[in-house]
Amino acid sequence: MQLVNADRVFLARSPEVAAHHYNRYGNIALPRPMQQKLKSEKTLDLPHGDASRGQKSSGDGHGLKRITAICVAEEFAMDSVVRILRSQGYPIDPQGTGFLDDQVVHTKAVNGGDVFIFPSGTIVSWSLPEDLAVNLATQTLAPAAINPHLEQIEMEDLEYQEDPSQESSSIKGEVITLGTKKEALGNDASSGKTSTTLAQIAFSSGLARSTKLAVLETSLTKYLDSTRTIPPILSRGGRLPFNQQFILQKTGALLELRAQLNHYSELTDSLPDLFWDSQHELGLEGYYDQVGRALDVSVRIKSLNAKMDYAHEIVSVLRETLSKNHSTWLEWIIIVLIAVEVGFELKREWKERMKAKAEAKSLQDE
Repeated sequence: MQLVNADRVFLARSPEVAAHHYNRYGNIALPRPMQQKLKSEKTLDLPHGDASRGQKSSGDGHGLKRITAICVAEEFAMDSVVRILRSQGYPIDPQGTGFLDDQVVHTKAVNGGDVFIFPSGTIVSWSLPEDLAVNLATQTLAPAAINPHLEQIEMEDLEYQEDPSQESSSIKGEVITLGTKKEALGNDASSGKTSTTLAQIAFSSGLARSTKLAVLETSLTKYLDSTRTIPPILSRGGRLPFNQQFILQKTGALLELRAQLNHYSELTDSLPDLFWDSQHELGLEGYYDQVGRALDVSVRIKSLNAKMDYAHEIVSVLRETLSKNHSTWLEWIIIVLIAVEVGFELKREWKERMKAKAEAKSLQDE
């Protein structure tokens, strides 16, 4: 499904999954069932031309700020990310979280919004105008992108609010509540801000995971679209108009998608390596899991694997058909060769008989 906004086209996975995400623009073309569902869940009134895209008002009067995840590449070269940000004057790890640069890079934008860059080719911004976040992901960090897919930018949103009366953070629906009580107490403001930043990293990691998963969902949808004519041809018993190169390409593309989902990324891991050494009392694992449940990540992974199983069946049928056709072709070649050999043998026998008759006739004449 394509969501059209001005000169940009964003890809949504499906009405069911897209209903978990807000309609970010007033002029996006959405299917009517999805419009009604989104309207029933939450109505967002953003005036056109509002310069503060990073904050909006909810119906209860409390200020809700935006979290935006943008996936623009297969991965980021994190050393290049750090070098680019420093050259642009961005602070690196301003709260001293202690994470390695190859795990996550934290910086702050000019408006004070937090930005987290992950090796998965995804950035997650907190309270940052969306145009600035997109520019950072697609322009500033472009030299650090490995295998970028700027023609297929995946974006997902959540909202958050800060609550100085709570120490722990939580997520309800698609609204994250950051507990900032430690900051508000002022006893150890630096430690309190660091705890808040760690919670942001955990939530951001979960959202980045969902956005990365959306890239695979879109790629698999395109793959299935390219093979949707095959089942009808098979049901009619028709001859498949595909050569060996086409079948090998489809097999390789499917294997690559499955590898990206199950082997080469942390999409299916219950907990990323990022949080293995974190303090248990911080609850970072719980924050990560909460985002996964809110965005149905586990359900979507199962759905992706089921669709890949179906695609694998199609590819298997293609390979079997190709193998059968190849075997049939070899059989015909063997038959033709045998026929030619028989023909030569008959011709030789005929010549020998004719020669014998000629010799017998010459003897009789003598």
